[in-house]
Amino acid sequence: MEDITKHIPVLCEATVSYLAPKQGEKYLDLTAGYGGHADKILEVTQNYKEAVLVDRDGNAIEYLRVKYHEVKPEIVHEDFYSAALRLIESGKLFDIILADFGVSSPQLDQGKRGFSFAHDNRLDMRMDERQELDAWRVVNKWSERDLTEMFVRYGEEREGRARLLVREITHNRPIDTTGELAEIIKSRSGHSKKHPATQVFQAIRMVVNDETEQIRKTLPLITKLLAPGGRVGLISFHSLEDRLVKNYLLEASGRGVESELKILTRKPVIAGQEELVNNPRARSAKLRVAMRVAR
Repeated sequence: MEDITKHIPVLCEATVSYLAPKQGEKYLDLTAGYGGHADKILEVTQNYKEAVLVDRDGNAIEYLRVKYHEVKPEIVHEDFYSAALRLIESGKLFDIILADFGVSSPQLDQGKRGFSFAHDNRLDMRMDERQELDAWRVVNKWSERDLTEMFVRYGEEREGRARLLVREITHNRPIDTTGELAEIIKSRSGHSKKHPATQVFQAIRMVVNDETEQIRKTLPLITKLLAPGGRVGLISFHSLEDRLVKNYLLEASGRGVESELKILTRKPVIAGQEELVNNPRARSAKLRVAMRVAR
């Protein structure tokens, strides 16, 4: 089984505390990954048979099948939007739903996946390796206009800098590896605390995996999957993602007597200093939790 000793689930203690699992409750993890959050929640519910663990990463699915082979929760190899639609059609309701919208540490740390400039491998970045669109196609085939828009919107780069980087990228095509792309960006950047390619790689990954659109389409489905009194936890990392989550929760909880949700986190929960020391990738994580209003 794959070694994932470096994988530390973000905001795990806070997530379990706010979701407050109880024995026998039904759990849906829409982004189960390597089971970091699921472990802690299922330890309490002990209801493995009615739990559903979803992920679109084949490596994570393989790991989960081995990890839980004795207790046998339902393990679904699918993106969370498609999985949510199918679960609604089946009429299933859950007491606890969790979605962690970040990329997992194993995806970043496995150089062959082409997510990170820390390893020089072919540009890939697909969470689901069955899909056709990958980072190589985006970097080498997209127009200057589309690349610039992507870096500004998802990489939060200034437009002037985005245009400069895009010109450099298109001038050096074809670009085959993460290392090549990182060096091209670095050559047109000044000194900074973080690697100058960080935001560009983030933008490409978000587009390859259709991350914000997946979230936008899935959020309105949450209440159709939550049992009365059920709790949902949503962990976001990018400002666009968090804005989608925040606005959805405000809308679903702001209809007076018609409200479907009650927000349990007055403001987003973020990592404390102790967690950041052990898991620096939790720095941008924000947890928001709500409860399904019983009628």
